[in-house]
Amino acid sequence: MKKNIRKIFTAANILIYLPLAVLLLFVYGGGRDYSLNQKEGSRLIGASYMTMNNEFYKILNEEISNRAELEEDRVILRDPALSAERQIEQIDEMIQMGIEVLVVTPVDWKSLSGVLKKAKDQGIYIVVVDSDLEDESLADCTITSDNYNAGRMVGEYFLEENESADLIVMTHDAAKSGQDRVRGFLDAVEQSSRIHIVKMINCDGQLEIAMPKMQDAMEEGVSFDSVFCLNDLAGVGVVAALDDSGMLDRVKVYGVDASPDAKALIKEGMMSASAAQFPSRIGQAAADVIYQLLDGERVERNILVPVELVTRENVEQYSVDRWQ
Repeated sequence: MKKNIRKIFTAANILIYLPLAVLLLFVYGGGRDYSLNQKEGSRLIGASYMTMNNEFYKILNEEISNRAELEEDRVILRDPALSAERQIEQIDEMIQMGIEVLVVTPVDWKSLSGVLKKAKDQGIYIVVVDSDLEDESLADCTITSDNYNAGRMVGEYFLEENESADLIVMTHDAAKSGQDRVRGFLDAVEQSSRIHIVKMINCDGQLEIAMPKMQDAMEEGVSFDSVFCLNDLAGVGVVAALDDSGMLDRVKVYGVDASPDAKALIKEGMMSASAAQFPSRIGQAAADVIYQLLDGERVERNILVPVELVTRENVEQYSVDRWQ
């Protein structure tokens, strides 16, 4: 069942087939200012996500930017490129620029307490999206997908498909969202004594890290027939590694996101399932919360956006060429 996986991927993910040095330069160039084309407004909103190498955050930020433009405000966006240290530096810079609201997805959920306390002391509202902070009291509002349930529903589907399995789990240990998805998945599959976790691999939820680490596992001789990935960027990297090694027809791959690439792979039978996140809904909710805070209104401290299971049986209900 050898297929040309390169025809499945979007242009962004075709980068995995470029030399690794070029890819790392693309991904970790870091520090780019995405706000240069934003018009001057009466209020500044700062935004810092884990990485802009993920279409999820671009879509989420578009919703916030569109609302800010309507309000004649300006969004200042910085890309920490998965560096916790760079994220702290960039947030500190935005504080000095006079932001009134900070939208943030922590690269490391334990690392931002100091700089966020500084922001709070200066009266800056903090809206956390997609993942949690270790100190939840620092956030005026936290908006995430139901990450635990995303992992659990994929795990329950996994049990329906597999009476037994030797399973690799791809993780992102520094991100609370990744931890929750993995915990939800494991809580489901550990109900069966015939599901064996043979290896846990931290890949930071990144395609260009997941792919070589999966190749390493195969070269080490790890025996497995299934892989759960905390997100679909990792899932695409895993599928690419399996495809290059001629093992894709013997290994089932599961993920979280239902990204366009993952849905295309599910449709082609190259992935088994993914839990769908809705970045537009998260962005819209964040935009609403931002302006409620600026208007002095009370907001919910925690907002969970529901997730849905996408499989080959229902993938046609979702648009394959874009996020839902």
